[in-house]
Amino acid sequence: MSLVELIAQADERGLAASGLACLDRCVPLLGGDDEVLRPVWASLSDGAGADEWGERLEQARGKLDAADAGDEAAALARRMLEAAPAERSAADVRVWADACSVASLQIHRLLDTAEDEASSVDSRREGRTDGMSPLVAAELRRQITVLEVLAGHGPAGLRRALELSVEGRRVLRAVVSRRSRQQG
Repeated sequence: MSLVELIAQADERGLAASGLACLDRCVPLLGGDDEVLRPVWASLSDGAGADEWGERLEQARGKLDAADAGDEAAALARRMLEAAPAERSAADVRVWADACSVASLQIHRLLDTAEDEASSVDSRREGRTDGMSPLVAAELRRQITVLEVLAGHGPAGLRRALELSVEGRRVLRAVVSRRSRQQG
């Protein structure tokens, strides 16, 4: 199933986690530490109150607010954070998760030193993966896996989704670090 199809079928928690996972993997571009979004993740658990998502998201925004969006990749990450809906309604998180998916793939495409043969990331999300660059391919796999895990395991899949985000964040942090050493 393509990423576009998985997003279309995901429930509200899966969509929120999908968007959050994309944002979480891009936190290195916003100058955030590994724990900055952890409280927002916790708001997706069964025991969390309905208003916790918005409150914790606002706290995370405050911590990441000082980061400067110095280039296109960082600006895309900043927009993901700013566009996160205050209320976790299915309609709002569906739009946000879809936009985060595109933005995160585009960020990975911008940062990848290998060339991606597709004219846009949309074809990648629809399942056409020939000539895909390694960094974009890994991000696409993570996005698909997050949605599959949450669809198959519900709230119990949140831990695996977070693990995938941590892994992706480490990869992106290394790419950003290598890039800054080459430019500096």
